[in-house]
Formats: sequence, structure tokens, C-alpha cells
Amino acid sequence: MLKFIIRRSLIAIPQLFLLSVLIFLLAQAMPGDALSGKFINSPNLDPAYQSELRDKLGLNDPWHEQYVRWIGNLVQGELGMSYVHNVKVETMLESRIANTFWLGLATLILTYLIAVPLGVIAGRLPDTNMDKFIVTYSYVSFSIPIFVFALIMLYIFGFTLDWFPTGGSVDVRTEPGSWDWYVSKLHHLLLPALSSALLATTSTIQYLRNEIIDTKLKDFVKTARAKGTPERKVYTRHIFRNSLLPVAAFLGYDIVYILSGSIFIEQIFSYPGLGQLFVDSIQQRDFAVVNVLVMLFGVLSILGTLLSDIILSIVDPRIRID
Repeated sequence: MLKFIIRRSLIAIPQLFLLSVLIFLLAQAMPGDALSGKFINSPNLDPAYQSELRDKLGLNDPWHEQYVRWIGNLVQGELGMSYVHNVKVETMLESRIANTFWLGLATLILTYLIAVPLGVIAGRLPDTNMDKFIVTYSYVSFSIPIFVFALIMLYIFGFTLDWFPTGGSVDVRTEPGSWDWYVSKLHHLLLPALSSALLATTSTIQYLRNEIIDTKLKDFVKTARAKGTPERKVYTRHIFRNSLLPVAAFLGYDIVYILSGSIFIEQIFSYPGLGQLFVDSIQQRDFAVVNVLVMLFGVLSILGTLLSDIILSIVDPRIRID
């Protein structure tokens, strides 16, 4: 097991290196540089001063020298400077990353609270009206774009029914750290998390349903029933446990999907997280922040794949290659 984890972790190292090179080259190919957003906001700056500032910051150096400097700073935890806001990038991330984390965690929990029971019901009662309803729901949720569904949820539950706030992550009138502050954080979190979770259940429902239907026909299930094992234990100990393998395998991918989907969710619900920061930085041409966020999302994708492989190797040792 340890060898498997070490081997998969070592494979991730060249992936991270290639990812960093690709991100940096794409950033170099984009029009402008890290100072473009600053100069757009200050159009009266002397062109000579602009050129001097670019030389001082090394933005006119060859791309490979800039890359070595950039990746060296990343390794040391220096994420660079946002010249649009005149603050360090890590400072901007610190104020947003907690919101994205809690939004992603709440979405993941709601996703499995909804998907697992529906998948089990559909698998245990195939071709029934309940199964048809669940399958229809999964297909509809798969076909609706997340930004369209989020807008519908915001309009109905935010503006029409006024059950949830329509923007922000907390009521500014509450005192930070107080009970009312935590309640307000949860209240602002629920609608965007539920909107994302309702669309993220599709794959889990389908995989769990199909696995339960297939597992019921396996020989070890027939043997358990022939021995007189109660039907409840047949499902819990044999069918359900083995049917969870694909769900466990896709856990890492679900985490990446939820965090990437937060770009749309946070923008629509005006939720101050990394997704909203990413969109705002693109609009403001704050390339220093954009590069770090793209690198962060890429790292999460690689780590999600690694996590899925490790989880699957734990629940199903047959896939390990020693």
C-alpha cells in the first residue's frame, strides 16, 4: 500500500511541473502583463515610467528567466504581487479561501446526503415508478447548465420567497465570532451549496444505481441468500458495500468538480470566494492573481485524481500493482 501511494505521488511531480510551464506560457501569450491592469486604472501614467517599472520588475526579461523566478517564489510560498490592488496575492487569497472551502464542504456533504439514498432506492427498486422518477431527475440535473439553475434558485428562493440572502457570505451587522455571525454564515451558505449539490448528484446516483443492480446478480450474493442470510444483511454487508467502490473512486473528482463549479456559483450568488476572485481578476487583467488561481485549480485536479486512486486502492486492494 505504501509503495502504491509513493509511486502515485511521484507521478504527480512531473505533472505539476508540466502544468506550471503550460500555465506560465499561456500567461505569456496573453496580451499584456502583470502591470496591465494597474496601467489601465491609471491611464495618465508617463509611458517612460511604465517602461522603467517593467524593467525594474523583470517583465521584459526572457520568458525562461521569468518562469524560473516565478516558480522559485511559488516553492518558497511567495505568490507574487497584485499590482491592481497593491497587495500580496496570498493576502487576497486568505480572505477568500475559507469561504470557498466551506462552500465546497457543504456542497459535498449535501451531494452525498441526496445522491446516496436516491441511488440506493433506485438500485433496490429498478423499473418502478420511484426508480423512473429518480432516473428522470438525474438526467434533468445533468442537462441543466449550472449557471441557469443557480439563477432560477436565486430568483425563487432569494428574490421571490425571500428565504435566503441574495449575496455576500455573512451579514455585516453581526459581530465576528458571535453566535449570530455563525448562523448568518450558514444562512448565506445554504442556497449556493444546495444549488450546486442538486446538480452534482447525477454521477453518484447513476453509478450507485447501476452497481447495485449488477451486484445483486453476482454469485456471492446468491450464495449469501442461499445460506439464509436476512435480506437486510445481504444488502448492507454484500451489495451496498461493494456498490460503493465507484462512488469512492470518484470522490476526488467530485471535490474538483465542486471547487471548479464554485466559479459560477460564487459569481451568481455574489459569494466572496476564489471563484468570484478569479472572474474579477480576469476582468481587471490582474494576471498575477489569475496565474496563481489557475495553478491552484490545476493542483487540486491532480490531487483529486491522486486521492481517488488512493481511496480506490484502499477499498479494493486488487487494483494495486506492487
